[in-house]
Amino acid sequence: MFKKKEKISLENIAAFHAEVNDADLEAVMKKYDREANIRHFEGIPKIIVKCMLIAFALFMVYMNLFANWGEQVRRCLFLGSVIILIFTVYPRKKGMAQKPNHIPWYDWILGIAGSASFFYYVIHFNEIIQKATRIGQLEVVLGVIGILVLTEACRRVTGIPIILVATGFVLYAFSTGLPLRRIIYNLFYTTTGVIGVPIGVCSTFIVLFIIFGAFLEATGISNFFIQCANSIAGASSGGPAKVAVISSALCGMVSGSSVGNTVTTGSVTIPMMKKTGYPPEFAGAVEAAASTGGQIMPPIMGAAAFLMAEMCGVEYASIIQKAILPAFLYFSGIFLMVHFKARKLKLMGIPKEELPKFSHLVKNIYLLLPLVVLVYMIIDGYTMSRSAIFATLVAIAVSMFNKENRMTVNGFFSALENGGKGTLSVAAACGMAGIIAGVVSMTGLGQIFISGIVSIAGNNLIIALMLTMVCCIILGMGVPTTANYIIMATTCAPILITGMNMDIIAANMFVFYFGIVADITPPVALAAYAGSAIAGANPMKTAFNATMLAIAAFIIPYVFAYNEALLFINTTPLQVIQVVVTSFVGMFAISGGMIGYMLRDLNPILRIISIGCGLMLIYPSIGTDVLGIIVIGSIVAMQLIASKRELKTAA
Repeated sequence: MFKKKEKISLENIAAFHAEVNDADLEAVMKKYDREANIRHFEGIPKIIVKCMLIAFALFMVYMNLFANWGEQVRRCLFLGSVIILIFTVYPRKKGMAQKPNHIPWYDWILGIAGSASFFYYVIHFNEIIQKATRIGQLEVVLGVIGILVLTEACRRVTGIPIILVATGFVLYAFSTGLPLRRIIYNLFYTTTGVIGVPIGVCSTFIVLFIIFGAFLEATGISNFFIQCANSIAGASSGGPAKVAVISSALCGMVSGSSVGNTVTTGSVTIPMMKKTGYPPEFAGAVEAAASTGGQIMPPIMGAAAFLMAEMCGVEYASIIQKAILPAFLYFSGIFLMVHFKARKLKLMGIPKEELPKFSHLVKNIYLLLPLVVLVYMIIDGYTMSRSAIFATLVAIAVSMFNKENRMTVNGFFSALENGGKGTLSVAAACGMAGIIAGVVSMTGLGQIFISGIVSIAGNNLIIALMLTMVCCIILGMGVPTTANYIIMATTCAPILITGMNMDIIAANMFVFYFGIVADITPPVALAAYAGSAIAGANPMKTAFNATMLAIAAFIIPYVFAYNEALLFINTTPLQVIQVVVTSFVGMFAISGGMIGYMLRDLNPILRIISIGCGLMLIYPSIGTDVLGIIVIGSIVAMQLIASKRELKTAA
């Protein structure tokens, strides 16, 4: 095992990182994150591909700032460009990326044919709009080609799960007896299919925020988050795990990828946790649970916040405001569990003299200015696109005062390249999610879902919530954050909104949470498996540990389903205070019960009582709140008395 009291120095972080070298990280990324499985280019071809990605990123900026084109035209130009780049950058399967400067002939054909289908729509837009459902045979063929090529592109960058879901929905559309022409028209030529709301949001907001995230990383602002986390929690018991929770929350909200964030921040934090004395499966699970939680962390929420605002028909600022308390409770739950685990194992933290100096961090506080500008502009009424672009410019400006990460010309173009590349997987997934949404809209499948769940649940909200939760976890397995939310919002949220009269934002938040936790819920727990690969731990044990650590994500949605005060909906300040205090105390009790420790070890009976009382506190009722607080207070008092007796006996 590991030495429980081994001291960790920040000077050794590089050594910990070296334990998981670049080759190992690349192997893990390629295994669990298809976005990392890219072709290798050298020489002139490398320069050409880099210029293509940079041109794409700049084109997106131009399109959102200056172009005055119709929505269908903008979205088709966006998808056509994405398809060309995907077939240029991504190989047909894993292992084919190692042969440099090689693009097979069939990829040239697929890339040209797929993009041509969307560009044809742009060129003949007026004619196609006039034809409506009377589109000709050529338009039908091009629509079929466009959808099939997009499907293959999505498979390459996100994997099979979302393809299987979309295929099942399309087969259902055919089973209803709808003709091919009608299906293709609805899925390819209208704004309720491939070029629907998901691609609309992706081509305007998400792409620019991905570019913004790339510049945050290039300018060292992401590293500043980790330094802040070390300063805040590094010295406490089991400090590295707490650093992982805080830094992953801050970095994960921007990255938009549970797996990607697990690998990048985990390459440092997981070895540090192991050196401190955490078991490997627990260390990998902490990083996976925290990185997955980054997707629910305001103000960006892995780009899903923009989609939610569009789906709910509310301002973006309203979404991030309502997401604050649930996110705080989620990370509080993980933080408490790693603290209790550290105390139980008597683990040490990082020596204070080795931590970043507070005075140094204060001097660099200006690095947070891009995020401040972003939030201020959005709240002040600027469009999200313009806000993201201005925040990116501010990130470049503040980097000039940072000697270590000053933005250079090469750094500028590399950030644009990474931003363009990072957009590809999200765009392809949004296109496929649009197909799912289109089928639901075209066939009335959503109403069938609603009727089925409501008939089983009757008027019982808890049964409806549990059935919806199961649907979300199954449909969300292996699906990227943005596409995940779109699928949930299209298929599952209406069950709660229409069938159970639940508030639209509360319903969307509910399905979003359970779609996200699919990344750490066995059997398809990609983020947990990535964490286990870095930790050298058993994948399934890591996944179960991650699920335990993320228990808050399985409880909090039920809280705001029954008590909308947690989302600042139809509430008073006193109600908000009550739900925050009782929920936090409830998370304290559940965390202690899960780990088996509070102030000292808990026996099995007290663990069960603690978890039960925690659930009582989370349930919105004065009676359960009072009873839960009395019992938990009694357990804490008993532990205090026992600890004092031990001290007296030892003396």
